[in-house]
Amino acid sequence: MPLHVVVGAGPVGSSVARLLAGRGEQVRLITRSGGGPDQDGIERIAADATDAPALADHARGAVALYSCAGPAYHRWVRDWPPLGAALIRAAELTGAVLVSTGNLYGYGRVDGPMTEQLPLRPTSVKGRVRAELWTAALAAHEAGRIRTAEVRGSDYLGAGTTSPFSVMVLPKVVAGRTASIPADPDAPHSWTQVSDVAKLLVAVAADEKAWGRPWHVPTAPPVSVRALAERTAELAGAPRARVRVMPGVLLRLAGLVEPAAREMVEVQYQLRAPFVLDSTAATDAFGLEPAPIDTALREMITGMRTPVG
Repeated sequence: MPLHVVVGAGPVGSSVARLLAGRGEQVRLITRSGGGPDQDGIERIAADATDAPALADHARGAVALYSCAGPAYHRWVRDWPPLGAALIRAAELTGAVLVSTGNLYGYGRVDGPMTEQLPLRPTSVKGRVRAELWTAALAAHEAGRIRTAEVRGSDYLGAGTTSPFSVMVLPKVVAGRTASIPADPDAPHSWTQVSDVAKLLVAVAADEKAWGRPWHVPTAPPVSVRALAERTAELAGAPRARVRVMPGVLLRLAGLVEPAAREMVEVQYQLRAPFVLDSTAATDAFGLEPAPIDTALREMITGMRTPVG
């Protein structure tokens, strides 16, 4: 059985590991703690993925190396560069194709739907971090040192995901309370499901014609925060959703004590105006269609209501 190495056991990494193991593939899941899904076919390893020689040892003989780790939001500048460099080096040492989980930050502010042909013109610190990661990997690919591709999605939906909607809106709506979010609640917004990210990562890794470029995850038509909240209330059997706009000044005040809130300030453009992903290319190339948004919302509602432990 081919060996696949997955770095990171968050929602994306765990979904990739489960998908591959469910197909009978051999999976090695790398995290600092050695955690992740307890499932036949998944070998959980505790290791520091920023240690390139150690990561390469664990990836020796692998056909693919999946970058699914997610450093804390406020530590991207510090934590992503060494991790990105180690992943590139490990791919170079082992010959495994490196398929990375990316996002849309690198495009910066744009008018109209985002396609893979857009140039990377980040307008935020975090956007520059993400753009530099892909630029470095692509340069190594074009130099013949590695084989790589990047899979990009918008804000995530699905069990265990973290986004402005999942943190600031969904819990309040399910509880029948008014939600407040620093966004235009009626602006069209793309929401990508974690299960669809995993499917595209695996598909891209298996197709050498897909390497050397980014791909957008098959994503449902855009839905506003308000519409998403209203559907959540319906599925949860909660009162009609109430969503109001959080003034930017309150977000800045929250940022004085909460690192995640502070980091949201520079990317407000993603929530204050239409933010739409075009995933036509991946759907055409791989025949993948996005899962219904209701599926992800049900997962999130169930997860919120399920007692921990």
